[in-house]
Amino acid sequence: MVATREADAPPGWTPREGPRRLRKLGSAGRLAGFHGLVLAVVLGAVVVALVRDFTGSYESLAASSLAAEARSFATAARARPPAEDLHALSIAYLRVHALAAGDVLAISELGAGQVETAGARRVVASPPVAALLAAPPARTVVRSLTITGRPFEIVAVPVTAGASRVGTFLAAADLSPSVAQRSSVLALALAEALVALTAGVASAFLLLRRLLGTIGRITTTADEIGRGRLDRRLGDEGRSDEVGELARTFDAMLERIDTAMTAQRRLLADVSHQLRTPLTIARGHLEILQRTGTGDQAQVDETVELVVDEIDHMRALIERLLLLGRAMEPDFLAPEPVELRVFLADLLDAASVLAPGRAILSNPPDLVLEADAAKLRGALLNLLDNAVRASAGVGPIGLGARLDEDGSLELVVEDAGPGIPVGQREAALRRFSRPGARDADGSGLGLAIAKAVAESHGGRITIERSALGGARVAVVLPRRLVVASR
Repeated sequence: MVATREADAPPGWTPREGPRRLRKLGSAGRLAGFHGLVLAVVLGAVVVALVRDFTGSYESLAASSLAAEARSFATAARARPPAEDLHALSIAYLRVHALAAGDVLAISELGAGQVETAGARRVVASPPVAALLAAPPARTVVRSLTITGRPFEIVAVPVTAGASRVGTFLAAADLSPSVAQRSSVLALALAEALVALTAGVASAFLLLRRLLGTIGRITTTADEIGRGRLDRRLGDEGRSDEVGELARTFDAMLERIDTAMTAQRRLLADVSHQLRTPLTIARGHLEILQRTGTGDQAQVDETVELVVDEIDHMRALIERLLLLGRAMEPDFLAPEPVELRVFLADLLDAASVLAPGRAILSNPPDLVLEADAAKLRGALLNLLDNAVRASAGVGPIGLGARLDEDGSLELVVEDAGPGIPVGQREAALRRFSRPGARDADGSGLGLAIAKAVAESHGGRITIERSALGGARVAVVLPRRLVVASR
């Protein structure tokens, strides 16, 4: 098969525009068109039913009126004197009987001819009507006929004498005024249906454009995010409907993704920066050892010890960084019931190893938490290690817990060191940030890990001045984690 290029096409040939036009029309236009089609079918059915009911009503009304005329004549025929024949009665009846506008009567008697009202000539001249007058029907006949271009409702009733049919009473009503009124009703109904259809399609189109506009912006924003623009947002905060909720949820998702990506980039940058120094140190000593040879066993042992120390430092650093990275995962915590006093007593034993004879446990409340005991223990051990380093082996180390007025629980670590200045407290919570640190071998991750664990439990970290003279660092857990109080 050889593809035909547009340049090689015959003169006057143009490519098909159907799919492109549908794309230009958009989902809102297509859905509004489908809505309009359904609405047009429904409105059309309503108009047809309206016209049908209107037609049936005036035809039924005309037939009832004509049947009343027949009953009136039958009553007069039964009340006539025995000496008066049917023909004479018919003449007298038609002479004095009043008719509605457009109605005509004709009475035929076999062997005696027929009489009729004024204007009935064109009706009785119609072959179907003439046949009914010439041969009395066996029962009442009701018909809708068009005579000389005008619609008529016909009622023919047999006239009997005893058991014999001796004639026909025929009443006809001109339905032209009702047909004209039906045309007016039809035109009005069609106009109203057209207005309703236009309003329905227009309102559906505008509503769908507004609804799908947000979806379109979500698509565009997602495409831009896929190209690396993580700062893009929908910003549809003013709407309180489902579309506004969708936009806010989408923006919140983007915020979380942006935060995670930013944290990941910062983590990678911190890892590369922090690992570069120990790797450089280890490489440098190994290169020196390579150049000087291995004859000096003391130098070899010193180099091996230094390299192993740097590797241990890197391993501990990597484990802490991995813990920080996992803190952003939804399954980071494994909650379980934790008896607070037992938990703090275990921490006191660990603190006694870090700072023999200096750890002090205040009287904590007797309650049960629903929390990840291992993660909380690790976070508080980091705070205890920071307190030991900050106090430089001098002064007590305080460990305790208390319930705030709002029901939240504070797990507190205090020291007698120099404390953290107010202006540096926010920076102290960032990774690898060590403002005012007294030692040089810390990683700067202790407070960051404690902050991540607190936030994963729905809490926060606070830093204040301690009554012991140093820093008072508290892991504040929300009230909902306190499941029992004794």
